[in-house]
Order: sequence, then structure tokens, then C-alpha cells
Amino acid sequence: MDGAGGERDLDRVVDAFLGHSRHARGLSEQTVRAYASDLEQFVEFAAARGVAGVDGVSLEMLRDWLWEADQRSLARATIARRSSSVRAFTRWASETGVLESDPGVRLRAPKGASHLPRVVSTEQVRTLLDGLAARAGTEDPAALRDLAVVEVLYAAAIRVSELVGIDVGDVDRSRLTVRVLGKGGKERVVPFGLPARDALEAWLERGRPALAARRTAAGGASGTVRPTSATDGAERALFLGDRGGRLGTRSAYRIVARLLQDLPGEGPSGPHTFRHTAATHLLDGGADLRAVQELLGHASLGTTQIYTHVSSARLREVYRTAHPRA
Repeated sequence: MDGAGGERDLDRVVDAFLGHSRHARGLSEQTVRAYASDLEQFVEFAAARGVAGVDGVSLEMLRDWLWEADQRSLARATIARRSSSVRAFTRWASETGVLESDPGVRLRAPKGASHLPRVVSTEQVRTLLDGLAARAGTEDPAALRDLAVVEVLYAAAIRVSELVGIDVGDVDRSRLTVRVLGKGGKERVVPFGLPARDALEAWLERGRPALAARRTAAGGASGTVRPTSATDGAERALFLGDRGGRLGTRSAYRIVARLLQDLPGEGPSGPHTFRHTAATHLLDGGADLRAVQELLGHASLGTTQIYTHVSSARLREVYRTAHPRA
């Protein structure tokens, strides 16, 4: 299509939706990337059926797209995410007048399988941190960083996106608090303990300057330091990657995944494991559920209550293995 008709091309409307999600709604880059991936596949699906314009999007087509995904044995959670992505798109298109009505309002997808989050034991956390501390004792800057990363993830129970967004100025080492930017741009201040403070001080004093020097050296070799997504704001960033740029979410995930891969237990092996673990350990230790909700930055208490299920599951397992009449 050309001219005004081209503005109603499905791929162009999807691009407009993604721009709105990123800039007007302020959604996280991770959410926008998920939208982009799902909707790119939907545009390809539509094109294969001769639909290039947004006006051709119908409830039947949306159902066919999800049905095809089910036939290809995609995970239920993936299909549920696809459904959520396309429903967000059609809702926006309807609200902005691009579509006369919302074809996705009646779309239903199978709910993702309900899995309890992975939690590692207190002893496992202690063993893991002791190993990191031994590595950090060699004064290797990456080892100093990895120890501080894990200490902060576990101590503050924060998301990986919040971790990599922390600037040096956000940390108050005297009050043992750190300011983070959570979902929806909501800022909160969370506490951390003395071990995390000690790890942060070692990183800031001996590790971070060494990695920052790598960025400076690379800039000197090329004649200039070009701002990129990896290095933008690196001069303020608390945690740096191996090349001196701001530590990214993928790099943080790899750091944690390597540490958790040899531990017993099923489930994800990413940074969220420490958030789940911290929340569960707090509740096991008698913390109030609403206090844990505030710490985690959950808008709903119901979201936090999953950790009470985790604690109950662990209690049942302890009972089963320890009680003589179980």
C-alpha cells in the first residue's frame, strides 16, 4: 500500500504500538522486546494468509495463530504470552481508533503451567557465597563484581533489571540502603546487610576502577568512546561488565546461571532465583507478609503470597522426611 493506506499496514501499526509502549507507557525494554518478538511472528502469520493491513485482523485469525502454536507444541507459557502480547496490541489499536473494535477482547489462551519458584537453601546460599568470596580474595575485578552482584541480589531481593540500573549514587553505604527503579517506573529504597556492604566496598574500591579503566583504554585505542546501550551511563553505573560498560541483564543472568547450574534442584537458574529465595527465607524467619511485599515492590499482596505457598511446600517436605508418623 502507498500513501494513507500504507499507514494501515499491519507491520507499521505494530511499530507504532511498540513505540507507544516504549516511550508513552514507559514499559521495560524486556517487555517491549517480548511484544516485538511475538508480534513480528503474528505479522508473518498474517502475511502468509494474505493479510497485510490491520483491518484484516480478526478474532478468527488470532485464534488460528494460537492454535498453530499449540499444534507446534509450544510451551503453554509461550502461548499465554503470545495471547497477552496480541491482546495488548489490539486493545491499543481499538483505543486509538486504528481499529473500529477490539478483536482480541474475547481471545483466550491456555494458562501457563503453575510452577513454584525455585528456592535454594540457606546452607546452599552460604556455600555459594563462600566460594565467591574465595575467588574475590584473589583481587580479580570480575570476581569482586560477581560477589557484590550476588550479595546485593540476595540481600535486597531485587529484580535483575533493577540491579543493572543502579548507579553508584543510589547506594547509601552508611544507612545500608539502595534506591532502585522498579516496574512501571516506581522508585523504592530497599535495605541490605553488612556482608553486602563489605562486598560493595571491595568492588567499588578495588574492582570497579579496574574494569572502568578497560573502557577508557578501549576508547583511547579507537580515538573516541561511542555511547551505546552497553556503555551509555557507564560512568555512573554501579556494576560494570568485563569491557567496562554498564553491566547488562544478559551478562548478569550468565553470572548467576553459572553459579547455580551445579546446585541440586529444578527450575530456572537465573537472578530471580535469589529474589525468590530471599523472599522465602524472610517469611520462614517470621517476616510480615506486607513488609515483604514492600521490599519486593509488589503492587498486589496476592503476588507476594506465592512465597507463602513455597514456605508451606518446604514445611510439608520437612515434615514428611523428619516426622516419625508422617
